[in-house]
Amino acid sequence: MSENRILIKNGTAVVHNKCQRVDILIENKKIARIASGIAAEESMTVIDAKGKYITYGLADVHVHFREPGYSAKETIETGSKAAAHGGYTTVCCMPNLNPAPDSLQNLDIEEELIDNQAVIDVRPYATITKQRKGMEAVDFETLSPYVVGFSDDGSGVQNEAVMEEAMTHVAALKGIIAAHCEDNSLLNGGYIHEGKYAQLHHHRGICSESEWGQIKRDITLAEKTGCHYHVCHISTKESVELIRKAKARGVNITCETAPHYLVLTDEDLQEDGRFKMNPPLRSAEDQYALIEGIKDGTIDCIATDHAPHTPEEKSKGLEKSAMGIVGLETAFSVVYTHLVKKNVISFEKMLELMCDNPRRIFNLKGKLEEGEFADLAIFDIYHPYTIDSSGFFSKGHSTPFEGWRVYGKCCQTIYHGKCVWTELVRSDK
Repeated sequence: MSENRILIKNGTAVVHNKCQRVDILIENKKIARIASGIAAEESMTVIDAKGKYITYGLADVHVHFREPGYSAKETIETGSKAAAHGGYTTVCCMPNLNPAPDSLQNLDIEEELIDNQAVIDVRPYATITKQRKGMEAVDFETLSPYVVGFSDDGSGVQNEAVMEEAMTHVAALKGIIAAHCEDNSLLNGGYIHEGKYAQLHHHRGICSESEWGQIKRDITLAEKTGCHYHVCHISTKESVELIRKAKARGVNITCETAPHYLVLTDEDLQEDGRFKMNPPLRSAEDQYALIEGIKDGTIDCIATDHAPHTPEEKSKGLEKSAMGIVGLETAFSVVYTHLVKKNVISFEKMLELMCDNPRRIFNLKGKLEEGEFADLAIFDIYHPYTIDSSGFFSKGHSTPFEGWRVYGKCCQTIYHGKCVWTELVRSDK
């Protein structure tokens, strides 16, 4: 395939907030023209997208690619190929790594892996505290130019004074604190939601307050410091309401949830590690509140929290399996099938949550306009397919959506004018 001139013909795209039939010409890595009836020339590679939808590349602000330190679970290469397989061209990697990116020296290790392996745009977070231990803040000023934000994801910052110090520094830098909110004092050894399933099957539950209590604390700190505070993977109705009220007061706050919280509840749990993640699947009431939150703009982004583990780590049932599921290769299809196709949200709203808002909030460049880099994905939303983790590029295969019949298969992903995924020829063959 020529990477200098590519013409995508007869696709449907959201252009200027309206779905319309267009052709897209790519020249020298960028979108040269968006129009109807662009004539093909011999020097062009032509992609027929008739009956398919073209989007700007999806953006995920919450993934775990596990390198450096945990390459048995995932690598930058396998993670970025999984992202391309799902239609993503930009992702932001969480810092629960070894060594943790809490200094320029450690960040350089991750950046070198990204430079050598990534097939799409992979952006790192730095930690909020040294070694993610929650005790001593990092040098925010030194790290800030090289990262999309600061997070101790995988653990909440338990010390309020440390979080206030972090927010004060990051506010001055006009950066972002992306917080995993979890009060360890309220966990009590829980590993699934403290709800109906836990009670019926005698499992130890995680209470909702372990999430929303820390959000409540941090909203007060964000209001005090003026820091841009982004809440990771919210899962409870109380979290939604706290964030809704904070936004109404003018607090600089944004948030995300994940596809599994929008389409599954604790009543869907099975005695299988592929249903175990943190936060856990919550109640039907929580799910309803999350859906209302994406509809009214309280929730800004849908992120996957893609968290691969080895098969052994996920084979120990609900109690003993590692927390985390993969999501990059199923997210678009699950959200499209269960929210857009069922008229819960519009296709345009879906792209706002999975493409536009993540890019806007985290200053990730790009949109479907002439002159922008050609980072595009082509989806088939008309023909169903069955989710089969054996075909994933990710090293992780643990998904609660195994065997689901869905719509919205990614047929092709183009990053900077180069095809990095096509269903015709797998890019790792």
